[in-house]
This record gives sequence, structure tokens and C-alpha cells, in this order.
Amino acid sequence: MSEGILLRMENISKSFPGVRALDGARLHVKAGTVHALMGENGAGKSTLMKCLFGVYTHEEGEIFLNGEPISPRSSKEALSLGIAMVHQELNQALKLTVAENMWLGRFPRPIDALPFISKRQMIEKTGEIFDALGIDIDPEALTERLSVSDRQMVEIARAVSYGARIIVFDEPTSSLGEEEAERLFGIIERLRSDGCGIIYISHKMNEILRISDEVTVMRDGRHIATRSASDITTDEIIRLMVGRELSERYPARATPPKDDILLSVTGLSGEYSHLNDVSFSLRKGEILGIAGLDGSGRTELLEALFGLSRRSGGEIRLSGKNIYNRTPGEAIRNGFAMVTEERRAGGIFGILDIKENTVISSLKGFRRGPLISEKLMRSSTTEYMKRLKVRAPDMHTKIRSLSGGNQQKVIFARWLLTSPTVLLLDEPTRGIDVGARYEIYALINELAESGRGVILVSSEMPELLGLCDRIMVMSNGRAAGTVDRGASQESIITLATKYI
Repeated sequence: MSEGILLRMENISKSFPGVRALDGARLHVKAGTVHALMGENGAGKSTLMKCLFGVYTHEEGEIFLNGEPISPRSSKEALSLGIAMVHQELNQALKLTVAENMWLGRFPRPIDALPFISKRQMIEKTGEIFDALGIDIDPEALTERLSVSDRQMVEIARAVSYGARIIVFDEPTSSLGEEEAERLFGIIERLRSDGCGIIYISHKMNEILRISDEVTVMRDGRHIATRSASDITTDEIIRLMVGRELSERYPARATPPKDDILLSVTGLSGEYSHLNDVSFSLRKGEILGIAGLDGSGRTELLEALFGLSRRSGGEIRLSGKNIYNRTPGEAIRNGFAMVTEERRAGGIFGILDIKENTVISSLKGFRRGPLISEKLMRSSTTEYMKRLKVRAPDMHTKIRSLSGGNQQKVIFARWLLTSPTVLLLDEPTRGIDVGARYEIYALINELAESGRGVILVSSEMPELLGLCDRIMVMSNGRAAGTVDRGASQESIITLATKYI
């Protein structure tokens, strides 16, 4: 074994129908280090990790763990070898306790030959692992009552409980606030000091350069470069990822917003949410950002506007006309569209293909007499796949097999087909690489320049400041104030804590 190298993946190749997902990829991870794995959506990162974790079987190449060749054929086999993965999408039995989730499928038994489970052992073993990792969670608590960050800590502890020496973290902070992310980094540091090899996948450059020892960049299924994190810059990572220079992170707007008020919201309050007397306006051609801390009411505001949640009061006027948007269907008929925060849970229809996901919200427009025109649906899907640069073998590809960036483009295509007047975007670039982000930013600008109004919720202040004309800041369900594009991050944070 090469000195200090815990995991070696050499010349790994994997193909799917019409796609060469991995082409001689390689990855070397040293013990006691954090190794960042970066690349655009579709670069092959997830496929490489699934080959490591036994979800896929690689067609060429070799994998060595501690110098010994391995070829896991299932996730169970990978776990038995000491390889664990903390997925971006948590998959837990929410009705079970924390301890039961920790030992699901391998419950401890007081006597192995008997079909009895020792609840006491489960709780004790869970507590021991939590203490070792510095996790303060009650092992007997119901999992459904935990926050997303606490559920993620449970998943990390579960990985450690297998005695894993290689742990893969896939976009671990995509749903975490700053304080929660700091807790995660503390646990990763403990694992690193214990000699684990950590593979860390993220699109957040500041995180990568902060916690990583080495960075590997992939592109088009190939290994492009591995660098020491201390010797590489954000700009160099971006250049290696996309294969070209990105002179500007945010594309310039060709035309400013008009003075005409497109949308006016007065005294909006939620019946079952903590929205309280929110008022604001949106001009034609304007991108209005919504900032705030987690739980501030940003998502609840969009859901109330789109009819996903009930309002207890307030008025919505579109182009001077009073509207109600009591349901999403009514909102769509009134010219609203919404890209939700949770792409997999509330955005895509995973079992359907690209064409079906694209046309599903505008089927009436494809009706010709009593029938729906297959030819028109194919034509529109082809047009939007080209326009939005959706990378896929063809329109009949299942959307769940696409990268996150390409899934998001299909969702945008779906709503563009409805010709919306107001587009509501909730974290539209979450989990999306820098190249796909730029393309989505350009699309948002294009929509605004056509006279539409865009309301953009984002947890990333540089994104809000780089893209939006104005930013309204939410604090504890209320509108705390509005700032212009040139505002400082400090002024936004001050408003975000105004009513806390």
C-alpha cells in the first residue's frame, strides 16, 4: 500500500445506456484526512461513490482498502468492509426511536440464538457512540421529532457504529444553517483525528477550502486533478470543474426593472404558520430576494402566495386585480409558478421521464380535440432541452437518473411552459454546481428581462446580493425591512435578527 493511503480507486469505468458515466476515474484517500470530491453535476462524483458503496458494479478498474483489493456488491457488504455513506437525502424510519434507527437491521440480542431484542443494549450502545462524538441527542426520542441537523447527526453516528474507516459525506450542509454546520465540522474533525478517511462532496467553496486537506476535481467522468487544499484557489477549482474561465459569477442584467407594480401583497398572515402581517411589492422585470435565518418564514411566504398553505388574512393583487390563490391550481391559472426547495420530495416525479416531467403542468395546452398531442409534447420538450441545455441521452430518460442541475432545469422548463407572470423560487441552486448555477442565473435574468417578476428565496447572501434588485429580510415570520442590491451582509444579518 502507498504510504498513508487508506483507499485507492484506480481506472474505474461505468456505463449506462447512452452515457459513459465514469471513464478511468481514480481517487486516493489518506487516513486521517478530509478529501473533497468536486465537479459539476453529472461529472461522475455520485456514480464513483456508488461504485465504492456497492450500489453499482464498476466494469473496469480496481478498488483497494488498506492495500487489499475489494469489490463490494451491495451497501451491506460495503458497510461490513468499513465503508459508510451519509446521503444528502436522509432515509430514516421516522416513527422509530433514535436508537432503533441506529441499529435497524442488526438489533442487539441478549442471547444470539433467541429472537429477542435488547432495548437496553440499544440505548446504551447509542449513548456510548453519541458521547464519543459529542452528540447531545436522547437515544429514546422519536426520530420524527428531531431537526434535520439532529437527524443527520444520527446518520453520522450510525456510520461510525459500523466501525467505518471511510465515510462519504454527500452535500452534508445543504439543509443546515451556519450553527448546525459548525457542529458537523466538529464531528468531522473528531473522525479525522481518529484516523478515518473522509470523502466530502459539496459545491460550497468556502467549506471545501476550510475543512479539506486535499481536493480532487472530476469532469465528464474523468479524474482531472488532485491538489492540496492549501495550494488551490476557488477560481482554480472552478476552472478545473467547468473546463473554462467564468469571468463573472453572476451574469449581468441587460435591462433594469420597470417602475410598474406587478404584484402587491398587503398584511399577509398564515393560518397554520407564523407568517405575520407581511407586506411588499414586486415590480415588472424585478428579481426580489427573500433573506432570513432558518425558520424566519421565507418558505412559508412562498407557500402562502402559491396556495400551498392557508392564509388567515391579507390581500394579493396582481396587475391591480385582487386574486386569492387558494390552491396551487388556482395560483397556476393566475400566472404563478413555484420551484420548491426540496427538489426530490416536491419537485420531480422520479418514476416519470423528462418529457412527462416537462409537460405535466400544462397538459391542457397540448390538447387537440379530445386527445393530447404526443407530437406537440415531444416538440416542446426537445425545444426546452436545447434551450436550457439539459444533458441527458434523450427525453425518455427517467428524471431521477439525472444530476441535480439537470433535474432543476427540467423543473424550470415545466414552469416556463405555463407562461408564468410571477415565478417563485425557493433555493433554486441548492446542491447545484457552479457551471449549472451560472446557467440558471442567466435564465432567471432572462425571465426578469421579459417583464416577469421573480421572487427568490436563498440561504446564500452572495447569491442574493449578486442576482437581486432588492432584498426583503424576514425575521420570525415578519418582514423586517428591505435593502437594495448594494447592501452589506452585516445589514441583512441585523435585520434578520430584528424580531428574535
